[in-house]
Amino acid sequence: MAKTSNSAHLGLILLRLVTGLIFALHGWQKFNSGIESTAQGFGSMGVPAPELMAPFVAGLEFIGGLALIVGLLSKPIAVLLVADMIGAAFLVHLPQGFFATDGGFEYVLALAAMAGTLALTGPGKFSIDALLFGRSKRLKAVLA
Repeated sequence: MAKTSNSAHLGLILLRLVTGLIFALHGWQKFNSGIESTAQGFGSMGVPAPELMAPFVAGLEFIGGLALIVGLLSKPIAVLLVADMIGAAFLVHLPQGFFATDGGFEYVLALAAMAGTLALTGPGKFSIDALLFGRSKRLKAVLA
């Protein structure tokens, strides 16, 4: 297997920072506006079980975003965030068309692609995952 360059690892840091920041701030926004208000918004958009989904999604986005920033449990967190964006696309944004300015799926598609890239590549060598799991090939295989 070819050795990954430091520039690729720096690119993964940039991707983790931007993706994590966006998700963390969206989660914070949901908490800050109030979970009841977020649940009402989810309900009006047709999200099933909005009272359960609002705190789950807010927590996933906030905590998951912070975890991506530092590169902790990056692959499973990224997979969950992809699922979050797929759900948002199908439940809310697809009927509105492509463009985000019209409420379309453009933005959630970009976020799903960003998180999906991290789910496929991992966080890179400059991450907590690399510090914790980088030396154990057996553990890496389990988490892959």
